[in-house]
Order: sequence, then structure tokens, then C-alpha cells
Amino acid sequence: PRTAFLKDAMVDILGSVPGGRALGASVGRLAMTARNGVEVLRLGGLETGAEPSPFDVVERSPMYRLRHYFADEPPTPDDRPVVLLVPPLMVDANIFDVNADRGAATVLHNAGVDVYVIDFGSPDREEGGLERNLADHVVAVSRAIDHITGVRGRDVHLAGYSQGGMFAYQVAAYRRGSAIASIATFGSPVDISANMPLGAPPALVSKGADLLADHVFNRLYLPSWMVRRGFELLDPVKTVKSRIDFLRQLHDRDALLPREDQRRFLESDGFVAYAGPAVADLLKQFVVHNRMLTGGFPIDGELVTLAQISAPILAFVGTSDQIGRPSAVRGILAAAPRADVYEAQLPAGHFGLVVGTSAGTVSWPTVARWIAWREGRGEIPGNIAPMRPPTGDDDPPVNPLVAGVAGLATIGFGAARDVIDVAAGVSAGAQAVAREAVRGVPKLVRLSQLQPHTRISLGKLLAEQAVRDPDGECFLYEDRVHTRRAVDERIDRVVSGLIQVGVRQGEHVGVMMHTRPSALVTIAALSRLGAVGVLLAPGTDLAEALRIGEASSVVTDPEHLDEARAAASRVFVVGGGDRRDRPGASRQDLGADVVDLEQVDPDAVRMPRWYRRDAGLGRDLAFIMFSGSDIGLRAKYITNARWALSAFGTASAAKLTEADTVYCLTPLSHSSGLLTSVGGAVAGGARIALTRDFCPSTFMTEVQRYGVTAVCYTWNLMRAVLDDPDLVVPPYHPVRAFIGSGMSAELARRVGERFAPARVVEFYASTEGEIVLADVRGAKPGAKGRRLPGSAEVAVVAVDPATRRFVEGADGYLVQVPRGEVGVLIGRTGVDNRHESLLRGVFSRGDAWFSTGHLFREDDDGDYWLVDSLAHCPLTERGPVYTIPVRDVLEQLGQVDLAVAYQVPGERGDTVVGVVTLRPGTTLTADDVTRAFASRGPQRPDVVEVLDDVPMTSWHRPRRSELAARGVPEPGPSVWHFDSEKGRYSEPS
Repeated sequence: PRTAFLKDAMVDILGSVPGGRALGASVGRLAMTARNGVEVLRLGGLETGAEPSPFDVVERSPMYRLRHYFADEPPTPDDRPVVLLVPPLMVDANIFDVNADRGAATVLHNAGVDVYVIDFGSPDREEGGLERNLADHVVAVSRAIDHITGVRGRDVHLAGYSQGGMFAYQVAAYRRGSAIASIATFGSPVDISANMPLGAPPALVSKGADLLADHVFNRLYLPSWMVRRGFELLDPVKTVKSRIDFLRQLHDRDALLPREDQRRFLESDGFVAYAGPAVADLLKQFVVHNRMLTGGFPIDGELVTLAQISAPILAFVGTSDQIGRPSAVRGILAAAPRADVYEAQLPAGHFGLVVGTSAGTVSWPTVARWIAWREGRGEIPGNIAPMRPPTGDDDPPVNPLVAGVAGLATIGFGAARDVIDVAAGVSAGAQAVAREAVRGVPKLVRLSQLQPHTRISLGKLLAEQAVRDPDGECFLYEDRVHTRRAVDERIDRVVSGLIQVGVRQGEHVGVMMHTRPSALVTIAALSRLGAVGVLLAPGTDLAEALRIGEASSVVTDPEHLDEARAAASRVFVVGGGDRRDRPGASRQDLGADVVDLEQVDPDAVRMPRWYRRDAGLGRDLAFIMFSGSDIGLRAKYITNARWALSAFGTASAAKLTEADTVYCLTPLSHSSGLLTSVGGAVAGGARIALTRDFCPSTFMTEVQRYGVTAVCYTWNLMRAVLDDPDLVVPPYHPVRAFIGSGMSAELARRVGERFAPARVVEFYASTEGEIVLADVRGAKPGAKGRRLPGSAEVAVVAVDPATRRFVEGADGYLVQVPRGEVGVLIGRTGVDNRHESLLRGVFSRGDAWFSTGHLFREDDDGDYWLVDSLAHCPLTERGPVYTIPVRDVLEQLGQVDLAVAYQVPGERGDTVVGVVTLRPGTTLTADDVTRAFASRGPQRPDVVEVLDDVPMTSWHRPRRSELAARGVPEPGPSVWHFDSEKGRYSEPS
């Protein structure tokens, strides 16, 4: 007041002088500018006289303080709806009360809503604050909800700004919707891949984010000044302009006061430090892996996906928001298919959504009306509508001056430039970049370096990953996460137990366990020790398998304990933690003759001098597996090199990375399970999602919960999924590839259509040797594709179908068949020389090849197609008939669900039988079959039969020998024989 009086007096005095009034006004303006400027310098801003909204802190913990606004003014009885406001980590919780009259707390309170705010404080001022990760904050919000519901006795509406909205989504998923009435978010991105700066490729940004997470934020945190600078750099032009405008109006206090609290908040008081682990988690989970969209991110050791959200959602979209870009915000529509999702568009930027005039007059009143509508107390707000799918055209153009900073600030650390400058001074920075470069070496390079003397094994790869990323997720099982460090330590404990009971390097040890983490740990422990794992499949003749595998000891789980005792002289148990699955089982009921390997104290075990951790070489035998045949069990000998070939080949062909989650549905006793599923995941650094018992009805639920990007299959496994009447494939799903072997052409087509745009990557790996073929592009359903680089050189050679002997040319060498013709696939020997059918002098003197025993043809594009097994190819009076093409023709009939072709031996040659099962509500006639084979010539079945069911193995392969044992089916209502005179299949007379 004194300054204003002096100003007015000076203007009056000078006003009597000619031209003095203008001079007086200038002097007065200068005086007011000086006065206000001094106040800004002393106090950081102008005193507005505004008081913050009153609140009580109703709960305190090391992680947060829970504010209850206007706690002294509750009505009686208090039937108000309740809202919990969640701020982002880098912004002070006062953001919901920046403008006392237009802030969220006041507007919502005046609308009859009971307001709570969770305050995480400033991590650099809290005990242990700089060690917080993202999961700590999600769990904190969940506990705050528990407190509120305990006090108020009603469900809570969640509202979060920016990353606070991401927390709201995560909490709702983590709680499975419990006590969540609705969710409102403001500029909260979900699909981070749609939020890349300057349209940069997500893969490029992910690499940089991965580097920062692994080598910068494990050492540094973001102080508040750095966070503030980052937000200023988001729009430097606007920042400079606002400060110039402030200086130009510094003389006019009345003009400045309405926006002073907001300016002061944004320029000084509003930002807090950001804990390094939280930044690293954010980068890893939601930038590198984009798991807000794909699912499968861990919270407190439990896997969570936004697909579990069922509460209604209102997302505010800022049309000029550079941080939470519209397409990224609208990603919630795909990520939460079970929720009713609405949106409200505002012509505002990121801060304008929650602070300022638009927020006070539009955003928060809309939230109040939304809450009233969800509570059944009002109509739906007129400015909201069901969310529409995102399009990149909705996004505002990125300011070129923002460069890479805007995209990084999206997730809460805008000062990337400062971070990189600081990181440059860290002595380990250069080493970190070098390590990252090594990690980026293509997997095929390592594959090409495999030699008989190369140290390579399953145990070694798991150990390397535990060193590189100890806190990374290794196994996912029953909604729980097993980190790489924990898995590696558990493997070492089992190794100690094996040594304690006398297992030695090179010894053969049986493994009979369900597919679960303990089974993988056991197999890896045998690999680390240098023993040979003899993998026993359920339903196998165990005594015979142990005899062939030369094993006298068996490691089992509690469920198979009795069966293992009956077949083996020594039995060990791993998986005591899973003993709850066996009724009445406990650690004491194993018996005196059974040792629980995980109960052995590793510190009490004296490690022998011969033990060297992960000493396995490429040439060493690693595993023995079994396949059934007409003459009994047949052993398959897998060396470390053979395992690595399939592992790195799968990872390369399917492009598996640390961002992937591989769903292992196949039993580990099957070669596809251990070599392709587990092997590919370990070689690619991907997470492994395990399921003990495959269940079609839970397939899609687990895919979304785990964030599965690659599904491993064998044979007809996916048919059971497609045939499930309750299967619902959402418009968006995380699966991008199906990886396996044995899928028919028609089933591959159906899977590709149902799960588009996912592709089917069909593999063929020779039982022994180094041949690996893969249909990498997935463009030819049913094809085995081409030879993977690093695997054995292949050729298709002629064979006499009658004698099953190779055809030799005039020079004595084998004859390669032209493209399009059928022959036996052979491969040149390499690292693995354990071949039963070793061939010498095949194409040149002294060369060595091996036979796969399978009949292939190569098409004009160089892709290989499997047509049959040489040993089981039917030899009829009209010549050989290839059963796989016959099966494919039958399955292409729209009525057919599954088809199997096989031979029944007879005195005048084999009879080819095709059996089919039909899709529900369809019928098949002899005329349908006749038309299907009209142009196939002799490549047709002699008999076609319709069955209700086809017997399957545990890995979903039809039991052809069981079908053949029935003999040739007699003509009947659902059995048709081919009439060669009429050239058609005959109905029964």
C-alpha cells in the first residue's frame, strides 16, 4: 500500500509539469516493477494471500502420507463418493491444490466428493526413498485404498495424472478390480511405442532406454532441479515466452496474481526427485518391453496385466499434449478389453489437463459428474464419449527443438540430456557401452562360432544372464516371478545336493517331473555339473527308458515319487516348495531312501577338485530323450552343441529378445520343449512362462496375464485352443509368433487368421545332427522353410521307394533330385558326430553326411516341405503315397477339424487310410472326399473314415500306430473306400 501511495503521489506531482504525467506513469511503473521484483527475489514469487485447502494426514508410512482434504467438514451421515488422487513421481502432490479455488481438491469437494490424495514425498528427503522402485508405489496406492475403504466402507474412485494415471491402471489390475469404483486418468500413456519422440523407431529408443536402465540409473537418481529442467526443455519456446511475459507484466500485480500460484509451482516448487530404481523399472518394463500394453509386468512378485481391469475408465486426452500423446493414451482401449473405456478431449497441453483455467472449469467438474454418474446419482457428462481406436493423425506435431527430450519426459525424466552429461563422467560409462555392443552381437554370430571344444551349455547361458541382469525375470509360473539371480542360486543349491549324493560329471541321471521351475532348475543343474539328463516322459516304460539311457538314479518331483521308486535304485526329489500339490505330502514322508536335494546345506558340501562350474563343451553329451516307435523306445542323443544350435537358431528365426515372453506349453521331456521353447527363450534372453498342465480354457487368460509374445507348440496343441467354444481373442493381443513343429498347413492357416497379425514359425530339427529348417516369414503354411545360417548344409537325394536305398549315379555318388521332386533330406556333419546313419563319399571323396530318414521336396523358392517319413511311407500297388499331403488335402475340407493319414500293411502292399474328425454341426459325404482328391492322381487314401476322436500323445501328436492296429476299416455309414473303376469314393451299398 505504501508503494502504491508513493506511486500515485509522484504521478500527481509530476502531472502538473508539461509531459510530466507520462513521466510520472513511467516512474511509477518502474517503482512497482522494482517492488515486485524484490519480492520475487526474496520470496520466490508474489504473495497472493491464497491459503492451501485444509487437509489432515490420516496415515503415514515410509512410502507415503495419505491426505484427507476438508476432513473437518464431513456431512452426517457421510454418503459421499470417495476419490483418491494419485500424482506422478516427479511432481509434488500439491499439484491437486495449486489454485485454491480451481484446484482438484476444492472443485471435487464442492461437488460433494470426499477427496484423498496420496503424497509420496520427495525421495531424496525420505529414509530409503532413493531405493524405491515402481512396484513400491503401486503397492503403496493399494494399501491407501485399503485404509480408505476400511474407514469409509465403500469403493474408491481412482484419479491419476500422467504417471499417476499409469499407477491407477496398475493398481486396478493388481487388485483385480477389488474396491475400485472407476478410474480417471489425465494424459497417461499406455502404448509407449506410440509415444516415441520425433517418430523415432521404437527399437532404437528401446536400445537407448535399455542402456540407461542398466548402466546409468543403477548409479544415479534424478534430483528435482534436473526434473524441472527437463519439463522446461519440453517446450523451450513457451518457457522463454512465459518468463518474458512475466517480466513485462511485473509492474502489474493484479494481472499476475491470478496465475502466480501456478507459475510458482511450475518454475520452482512443483518438482521432486526421482529415485533411480523407479526410473530403471519404468524404462525396462514400459519403454523397452512396453508391458503396459502387452501385460506381464511384476508387482510385488506377482504378474499383472491391464487386461485384468474391469472397472470403467475415463481418460482425458490433451489434443496438444506432447508428453501423453493421444495415440499413446488411447492404448488403454487395447490393453483393457474387459473395461468400458471413455474419453474426454481437451484443447490443452500436459499440465493444462489438471492445472489452470481449463482444468478448473472443465477437467475436474467433468470428473465430478463422471463419479456421480458411476454412483447412479446423475447423467453421463455431455463432453465424454466411448473411446475410439488410436490413430497417429490425432497426435500433435512434435516441436523439433524438443528432439529426444520429449519422448523421455513422457515417462517422467525430461532431463535426459543432463543425465547423459553426468553419465559421461562416470568411469564405467565406456565399459557399459562396450558391454551393450557385445550384447547386440547377432545370435547367429555366436551360433557360427560353435565348435566341439566351445564351452556352451544350458547352465552356462543361465549363469551369463544372471550376471548381466540379476534382477531380470527368468521364469513366470503360477503368477509368480522368479528372477535370474534367484534361479541361478537355486541351480547352485541343487548342484551341491547332487554332488553330496555322489553324482559325478558324465553320469546319466533320469529326470521325471512336471513342467515347472523346479524341473528346469534340475535340468540346468545337471548341465552345470556336467552330468547327462535322461528326460523321461509321462506314460513311458520307465524301466526300459532308464536301461536305454544307462541311468540308475532319478530326480523327480513329489507327484512322481512312487513311480520313480518302482523303477530306479536311487531317487532324489527337487521341488519341495511344490509339495503342496501332493495331498498329505511333507518333507518328512519322503522316506529314508529318498534325498531332498534342496535340503542339502550348500555350505556343508565339500566341492570336489574335479568340479568346474559350467564346464560342458559342445561335443559333450547333454541330454537323452526318447521317441516311441513300432519297435519300442528310441533314444535321441543331444549334445551341448546340438542343444545350442536349436536354441540360438530358434531365437534368431523368431527374433526373440529380452522384450519377449515365451509361453512353454510343451513338456520338457519333448525335444521341442527343451530345444525350441526353453532353448530359444534362454538364448534370446526372453522370459519363460511355464504352465504345468495345458488347458485350452485358460490359454488366453494366461497369455494376457504373462504378456506372452511367443507361444511354443507341438503338433495339434493349438487345435485344442481354437476348438474351445469359449475362446475370445481380443482385437489386440500380445502374441506375435507361434513357434514349434508339426502343425499342419490348414491348422497354421487357421491360427494365423484367428491370431492375426501373429505368424506361425514352423521348425524342423533333425533328431540327430545339426539340421535346422525354419519358415521364418510364416508366409507358406505347412512349409518347413529354409536352412538357418549356422546349421548343417542340406541336400535332397533320390531314394528307391521299394528298397528304401539311396540311388547312385554312374560315378557312384548319390543323386540329388530336382526341385519339386521327393527325396531324402541329408545333412553334412559338423560339430555333432553322433549319427546312426553316417554316410561317406556322398558327393565327393571323403565327405561325411547323415540321413534324417525323412522325405522332403524343395519348391522353386528354395523352401523345404516335409512329405513323410522314409520308414513309414506307404508303398501301395500304385507306388509310394505321401501321408502329409494327404492329411493336408483332407483338412482343407471345411467340415474337417483334424485329419490323420497312415498305412495298414497288407500282402499286396500298404493300404492308405485317412481318418478325420468333423467340426461341430457339419457333415461329410463321399462326394466331398472325391472332389477333394479329383486332381491328386495316385496321391490319395484308399479309405476315408470319420471318427469321433483321435488318440493323442501327451505332446498332441496323433497315435498312428494305435489307429493302424485296428486294421482296414470296413465300409459303413462313415467309411468310404475308393472305387478305382468308378474313380470315386463309394457310399456303402
